[in-house]
Amino acid sequence: MTTLAPDGDAPPGPEVALWMRGVGRRFGDLQVLSDIDLEVPEGHLWGLVGPSGCGKTTLARIAVGLLAPTEGEVRTLDVSPGAFGPRERQRLGYLPQEFSLYPMLTVQQNARFVAGLYGMGWLHRRRRIREVLRYLDLWDARRRLAQDVSGGMKRRLSLACALLHEPRFLVVDEPTAGLDPVLRMRIRDLLRDIQSRGTTVFLTTQIIEEAEYCDGVAVMRAGRVVAAGSPAALRSRAGLPDTVSVVADGLDRGDLAALWDLPGVQHVRTLPGGRAQVVAEQGERAVPAITDALRDRGRAVTAIDSQEASFEDVFLRLVEDARVQQASEVE
Repeated sequence: MTTLAPDGDAPPGPEVALWMRGVGRRFGDLQVLSDIDLEVPEGHLWGLVGPSGCGKTTLARIAVGLLAPTEGEVRTLDVSPGAFGPRERQRLGYLPQEFSLYPMLTVQQNARFVAGLYGMGWLHRRRRIREVLRYLDLWDARRRLAQDVSGGMKRRLSLACALLHEPRFLVVDEPTAGLDPVLRMRIRDLLRDIQSRGTTVFLTTQIIEEAEYCDGVAVMRAGRVVAAGSPAALRSRAGLPDTVSVVADGLDRGDLAALWDLPGVQHVRTLPGGRAQVVAEQGERAVPAITDALRDRGRAVTAIDSQEASFEDVFLRLVEDARVQQASEVE
């Protein structure tokens, strides 16, 4: 179960990978994060979505102990990041936004270096590097300098190094930023596969549609988490209508009036080619009602389908609702 505000004051047990309560972070006089409550269950692929500058990277760094909160409490894998030792850090993986490996080392040499930092034995290191580089389609490029590979390969190399020690909790910050749509889909599929193997994946993104493929999503605005839940739950919370497209022969004003009278219909308009567009509260319920209404009037329905509002529309509605609420609180 994914929640915005966890029940109770006590930190949860090991079934929760990341737990935050009242977390804030200041840099001098600048308040970057405020009153963050968040709970990410073990084994989930979780998305943190919001515009650039809203605090996603700061929150991700707090989750892995690279930054300390100035307010509130954090538990990552049931341990406060401030108390992390070598054992706890070996259970974490982190992929930063920027390429942070060594450009003058080869792909394989970078992997060996990182594996050594985690204290992996020589035989285990050799096997695991081969396994991960092949998994990420980097084995054939293993002898190339990191500075000579493409941007997409650099991203996969960084991901490979974050996976070498088989972390239980993987944080990836903007994993597809600047990549073309094909590579974005490839990275998305890789993260889902990693999650399916038992690793909890926590990713930040400003590409709204990527969040829709996650098990849970937290929406950020101006340093606050303003909504959280499954994509379906966020759709329901946004309350946006569906759009039904229907094709039928000889539609006239009487037909359109009949559609207007159906329960849950908010708008009807005609389109060229014997088509109509119906905006309804629930498309799945509207489709059979529309079909029956037109057939009762002697119209042959040749095609009909329902489309949900885009997840971008859902995101914009939730952010706008939060803005209005925050403005009213200030007043």
